[in-house]
Amino acid sequence: MLLTGRRTGIAEQLEALDEVLTLSRERLDPDMMAGAEQIAAKAGDRLRFGEAHTVVALAGATGSGKSSLFNTLVGEPLSQVGMRRPTTAAAHAAVWGQDDATSLLDWLEVPRRHLLGAGTDAELEGLILLDLPDVDSVERSNRLEAERLVERVDLLVWVLDPQKYADAALHERYLAPLAAHADVMLVVLNQIDRLPPEAGAGCVDDLTALLASEGLAAAPVLSASARTGEGIQALRAVLARNVAAKQAAVRRLAADLSAMAERLDDVCAGVTNQVVTTADRTSLTDALSAAAGVDVVSEAVAGAYRLRARRATGWPVSAWTSRLRLDPARRLGLRDEPSDLVRTSLPGPSALQRAHVDNALRRISDRASSGLPQPWPQAIRRAATSSQNEMPDLLDRAVAGTDLGLGRRPHWWRAAGTVQWLFLAAAVAGLVWLGVLFVVAWLQLPQPPLPHWGRLPVPTLLLVLGLVSGFVLAQICGMFARTGARRRAGQARRRLNSRISQLAADTVIAPVERELSTHVLIRSALARMRG
Repeated sequence: MLLTGRRTGIAEQLEALDEVLTLSRERLDPDMMAGAEQIAAKAGDRLRFGEAHTVVALAGATGSGKSSLFNTLVGEPLSQVGMRRPTTAAAHAAVWGQDDATSLLDWLEVPRRHLLGAGTDAELEGLILLDLPDVDSVERSNRLEAERLVERVDLLVWVLDPQKYADAALHERYLAPLAAHADVMLVVLNQIDRLPPEAGAGCVDDLTALLASEGLAAAPVLSASARTGEGIQALRAVLARNVAAKQAAVRRLAADLSAMAERLDDVCAGVTNQVVTTADRTSLTDALSAAAGVDVVSEAVAGAYRLRARRATGWPVSAWTSRLRLDPARRLGLRDEPSDLVRTSLPGPSALQRAHVDNALRRISDRASSGLPQPWPQAIRRAATSSQNEMPDLLDRAVAGTDLGLGRRPHWWRAAGTVQWLFLAAAVAGLVWLGVLFVVAWLQLPQPPLPHWGRLPVPTLLLVLGLVSGFVLAQICGMFARTGARRRAGQARRRLNSRISQLAADTVIAPVERELSTHVLIRSALARMRG
């Protein structure tokens, strides 16, 4: 059950790593992502080979006695002993048991193999012991081979000697960076027979304290001597326990994932403020509205309303002359039926307006990324400005696609226009009547009967009332039109601001919040990666 739980935990950690890789693409450092992908690939490969074998590597510097220790554990002189080996570029493997380890060794790329067969040290059956090239070899290829296998094995046994056990280069380059792998590490102070017992114990204590200071307190420290056999049985017992538990591979992979999570956590630290403030939204909308020419458009809407009201409700003769004036909305390319497929004739944003937009974008990205390490401020800034180049065109589309009310005609316009035509008809009728009377008088014909309204002749009354009433009605309609124009302009402004606010939300706020949400998701996945 414990083993099953381990496998389940690794599966969850790998799922978390896959989520991190998916979320982090094009956001985090490519080299770091490549390292994470290598760990994911390594984990998949190693788990595919199962837990029948436990791969243990003896690693150390030149002269530490790795080969002697290897031969002692194997019970045969397989590795040549000395300060330098003839074939140090290739690791040497000893395999206990009868289960086929060919595929696993092929994956490890270990060409030199020795099969000990069944019945040899039954407690070590399933162990694959590697003798690695020296990590401090003068040959670069040897060092790279050792480092490659250090990354792949299940359990690391660092073999140190009494003279160089505190070597700063070895600790700084190899041991200290593996602090997260202390659970899958074992340190052997070899050649302990070269020291008196008290001095040997002191070296072990000193080495233990040094490892603890480097975060490796969990790594057991043993003393051994390949020559005298001291400590060999204790070392074999530790190896046997790991082989029997069949958990070293899973523990190593868990340590790898945890270490990668710590590395990624350094660039994903900080607390994310996932809410872009209302003030920042308003500031951005105001800047975009100014760049879109909302003030110009709303004034044009008001002017178009007044002009069209005059044409519809004014004295018909003067209303006809007003048709010679260009409609303010038409001048800007604004149509009665909104469509974001057309373009307006509005001028583009000025340099000052563009600067205000850029400042608003910078405030949003700076506040959203406050306290976050790179590359998040850069990623959030990139998200905030992702549509900046297309913004003038997007704003123009937003204006063209907004219903500004240009296509709506108030019902009272028709009624007032009808009454104006009646007043005009009365004035024309009175004028024609008076003209006929003038002609009759001029021709000295008999005067027809002339009706009166009080003391005023009806023709004169019709003419005067038609002209005066038409003028008064035009003035009254003009007052209503000015009030309606202000209301229509305010309505257009609100609709434009709403459309531009939505545009800001879609092209700026949403991308920024996606980046912030991604940061939170990555941190959550990293927590699961650590197990």
